[in-house]
Amino acid sequence: MSKPIVILDAHWRQMDELFSPEARAALFDEFEVVWGQDGPIPGDILSEALPRAEILISSTPRVSASTLSSAPALKTIIEVSGAFPDTIDYTACFERNVEILGCAPGFRRSVAEMGLAMALAGARGLVSEHEAFRVGEENWLDDRTKTDFTLFGASVGFIGFGQIAQEIVRLMQPFAPAFSAYDPWLPSRIAMDFNVRLCSLEDVLAQCRCVFVTASPTSENYHLLNAERLALLQDHALLIVLSRAHLVDFGALEAQVSSGRITACIDVFPSEPVPAGARIRTEKQAILSPHRAAAVDKGRQLIGDMILHDLRAKTAGQDERLLSRANAKTIMALAGIGDAEGVAALAAARQSADPDRR
Repeated sequence: MSKPIVILDAHWRQMDELFSPEARAALFDEFEVVWGQDGPIPGDILSEALPRAEILISSTPRVSASTLSSAPALKTIIEVSGAFPDTIDYTACFERNVEILGCAPGFRRSVAEMGLAMALAGARGLVSEHEAFRVGEENWLDDRTKTDFTLFGASVGFIGFGQIAQEIVRLMQPFAPAFSAYDPWLPSRIAMDFNVRLCSLEDVLAQCRCVFVTASPTSENYHLLNAERLALLQDHALLIVLSRAHLVDFGALEAQVSSGRITACIDVFPSEPVPAGARIRTEKQAILSPHRAAAVDKGRQLIGDMILHDLRAKTAGQDERLLSRANAKTIMALAGIGDAEGVAALAAARQSADPDRR
């Protein structure tokens, strides 16, 4: 029996970034892999393989209706950048029943770990006391009762409750917090599974001492956290921004942090790298990370494990997926992505219930 043909063009990512040696060996053993090397696939190799390939794995899949006509066997597209890109003609893919999978769930462990680290550092004043220590202004045996708090029994909220948020909940179980979440897309059964109270955005901001921003960007949530909503946060609340900067009005956030009213832990920014003279660099109540929540040795190899699992499931005719599956509803909501009118026309007929979108 011939092996399914996989075009593997992971550039700009590295192969060992995505795959453990074991997963890589299994992929090459069970599938006919075209390219699968560091660096971009040469155009002639791609053109020769497309008519035969069943699976395309790429950091930025470029798939138009014309591409699909040249790839009659193509059944699955997998992006490995971390977000569904605007380089795919989703309407054409849905019409052809080409499955589109995203690798965002593969970041969940490393990003959730960073989120927990930020929560502990921010809640206990670790960074601010470290900086004070350097200049002889540390507070010996000071309870810092106004600014610091314990995660044990704390009120913890999430804006967006996808896979990263769910992983954070698992990591925080020993602290027994009271969890709340705002996620208008989330099936209530998932919230029940994690013992999370679903509520309004305003309630999450006003009632939770620690709030994680973990939602995906959509056409409807740009600057969801504007000045008015950020003002709802409790005094001395901790805001942890792990997902896209798209969701936060950073000017308004800087004003809240500068006032000393809240602490913010931030891994993603509107402009990266952050300009040298940016105000946020000097804010004492900000804990800053240069977009490296997933940047840990082997931290992205879960993606390769998930790819291998899902390709095996696809080959066996099974529907279970660990990666995120794009569907008409989710793609239509993504900011600036796809032909919204065309996708909307397909939505009624082709929607699938897929809670794990991030």
